Amino acid sequence: MLRVPQEARALLMNLSIAFTDRTFQRILVLVAGAVLAKGRRTILGILWIMRGLVPGHFSDYHRVFSRASWSLEPLGKVLARMLIDLVHEARIVVAVDDTTARHKGKKVYGKGCHYDAVRSSHEHTAWKWGHKWVVLAILVKFPFARRPWALPVLVALYRTEELNCQEGRRHKTPADLARGLMALLLHWFPEKQFIFLGDGGYNSHELAEFCYRHRRQATLLSRFYPDAALYDPPPIPRGKVNGRPRKKGQKRKAPQDVVAGSRLQKTKVKWYGARTRQVLVCSGTGHWYRAGRGLVAVRWVFVRDHDGTRRDEYFFTTDPGLPASRIVELYTWRWNIEVTFREMRDHLGFETTRQRVRPSVLRMAPCLLGLFSLVCLIYHEHRKVHASELCQRNGYEKTEPTFADAMACVRRLFWTKTIFQQPQLDAVFKKLPHRWKATLLDHLCQAA
Repeated sequence: MLRVPQEARALLMNLSIAFTDRTFQRILVLVAGAVLAKGRRTILGILWIMRGLVPGHFSDYHRVFSRASWSLEPLGKVLARMLIDLVHEARIVVAVDDTTARHKGKKVYGKGCHYDAVRSSHEHTAWKWGHKWVVLAILVKFPFARRPWALPVLVALYRTEELNCQEGRRHKTPADLARGLMALLLHWFPEKQFIFLGDGGYNSHELAEFCYRHRRQATLLSRFYPDAALYDPPPIPRGKVNGRPRKKGQKRKAPQDVVAGSRLQKTKVKWYGARTRQVLVCSGTGHWYRAGRGLVAVRWVFVRDHDGTRRDEYFFTTDPGLPASRIVELYTWRWNIEVTFREMRDHLGFETTRQRVRPSVLRMAPCLLGLFSLVCLIYHEHRKVHASELCQRNGYEKTEPTFADAMACVRRLFWTKTIFQQPQLDAVFKKLPHRWKATLLDHLCQAA
């Protein structure tokens, strides 16, 4: 078996339940190579980094993703369990969002033209050819960081309506895929309670109704519509009722009408980056109704930045008991998944994979997203012993580590414990002066 750092051994062995012994040996090689590689995360690029430590033919490692028999669901469950064990709050916060990974090639499975939210603005709409991935990420607050880190656990590929029609599959929107991933998480951990955070693409009535049906376990928090149709609950029938019973009560004012006639209250909330900010809020409750659907009890909140640097927003949650300030604070946590997507592209080559066939496409990107969570867990284990260790550069001091520091630290562990521990390199590496060793590792372990 390939030697791996002590901090990563137990975590990797937990993931071995999804593979045969032979496939798991190759997975270890691919994980170590993906951590050590810079730039593209292609199979050949990973094997080039691990040359001399790769048993078998290089095509065997391509078949791990294209032909080998294994499933992503057991890996997601094990990874979710390890992350949930790190959350000490009663309710686990989960961010839900989608990201588009650019992918070249005419015959790539699942490829489509998708809206690019990063490059788009109110005046300009940008599009990108590639894969759209719906991601569920558990927000974990590590002891060494002020803000929570969004660690991906479950991923689903959004397929275009044309592709679903060709394969005889019912078309699912990103919100439908997110609902399926949520249901999987609730099924795996029936004793846990979750708060799901979504942006404007996940404020559908269907998703809110799903969370309301499972309100003992799930709460949805997302953006809201200023003109949402809110009603009182239907009156309790007394005596004999002729005809169909009422589905809703008296209509309430829309949130924008309530805000127009109310006085906003000042309150301080924890803002992005763990700072404190003063905002003006107005909140209310009601039952959200859509034609043909049921009522969903919600609390909505209107937020106005006191400094005027942010635009006005409406939020809602399916838990009417949440205070307005808490709703605003929780929604700001959602931004951490955007940070994860950015760092995935910068440090793990998320858009550089070159898989083309269906099994490889459906496996490679989720594995890279899972590798992000795995790197953070390994770094967390390392920090338990080396709590004061932090990468510093002259003229650039950090108060707390970032994912770039975590990646550099984990890469250094794999270089020293995996590569330089091989018999043909160990003797030479030990003879190097300590200063030369440190300089060599500093250059090898740069995360960007």
